[in-house]
Amino acid sequence: MLLKSSFEEFTPDITVDEDDESYRFLCSCPGLYQCSVTGLVFHMEGEGDVVYRIVSWDRRLLAQHHKKPAGPLFDIKCQQKSVCRLHLPHCEIPSTAGCQFLSVAHLNDEGIEFIAPHKVTETHVIINISGFSGYGNIKDEDSPPEPVRALVLLFYRPPNYPDVESLLNVLMLPGNVVLSDVRRTRKKHVGDELYIETSPDCELLPKQEYTLSTCPEDDSVLVQPTTAKFHSDNYDNYFTSFQVDLEKILKHIKLFLRDTNRHSVWERRVCLSSAGLTKSCRQSALNLPSHQKLFDIRSSFIEGISGPVLKSLLDKLFEKKVLIDSERESADEMQNRGDKARLVIDTVRRKGEAASSEMIEFLCELDPFLCEHLGLI
Repeated sequence: MLLKSSFEEFTPDITVDEDDESYRFLCSCPGLYQCSVTGLVFHMEGEGDVVYRIVSWDRRLLAQHHKKPAGPLFDIKCQQKSVCRLHLPHCEIPSTAGCQFLSVAHLNDEGIEFIAPHKVTETHVIINISGFSGYGNIKDEDSPPEPVRALVLLFYRPPNYPDVESLLNVLMLPGNVVLSDVRRTRKKHVGDELYIETSPDCELLPKQEYTLSTCPEDDSVLVQPTTAKFHSDNYDNYFTSFQVDLEKILKHIKLFLRDTNRHSVWERRVCLSSAGLTKSCRQSALNLPSHQKLFDIRSSFIEGISGPVLKSLLDKLFEKKVLIDSERESADEMQNRGDKARLVIDTVRRKGEAASSEMIEFLCELDPFLCEHLGLI
């Protein structure tokens, strides 16, 4: 999401279990605060304890009112009732007519109401609120299809030695999904996968078919299906759009997503060699000293850690004096996420066993899914 200069960004406290992921924001003074994980912006009138999570839409209820989801559904609670306005991220493109069909559904124990936006910006739908329960962007079912900001996300299942076959799942999703929710939901329904971080942004047209092709394109690479529709209301199950079966080990693969006119809408060169370790390698890594574990998972850590998790990890390392002031400042000065991750893991690893052990402990608390794939748990 685009950040406005008037917003103060925060990273929420995250509580994760198998069935749920909740976020908490402790606010001490009035202002506009944007969550770095969900893109939500809270307009606070004063101090407050805001707890929020993503819940499933009741699509039958929406269909009764001829509506469909246009964003995640957030269950929001604030005991102090100090949130006066809520900014919900949308994925419409301002130059199209899509924004004019946006509204917000408010779900509570009494049913559902529809709230007309106070304002729609380039990135958010703004509404005034007083009650606290479920809020989410919606559109009319019969609204004309317009291109939206979208994401192409990659989840990789590495080879399990001695088998060399691997699987790459490709997802086409609306641009305002919450990545951590996608990863948690996929983990629950699909099992072990490794999220591959790449530049995911593109523009896709709802209900249009897209074709995925690869390079190399031979008998060892199978794409199923070769064409798939983009569903712009996919905010619950995050189903796979394409599966790429790789019958031999490849260091890199090129992916091309094209529309019905064969125009390329997204293409990337994806590195698979450092995307994950085999299960046998991950298991053996559990027995290594902590500083050796960090060395062995270094490349996968650099590629796999998200910006918000890296920021929280830096905070914990600094608070526990694993990193000193000058080291924290050096990391904060780096704009590139990969360079910052590289600096952090190399600095901590060189400090020895105790520092490396603390970093692994913090990382496992902040992102257990990544740590499981890295072989740290």
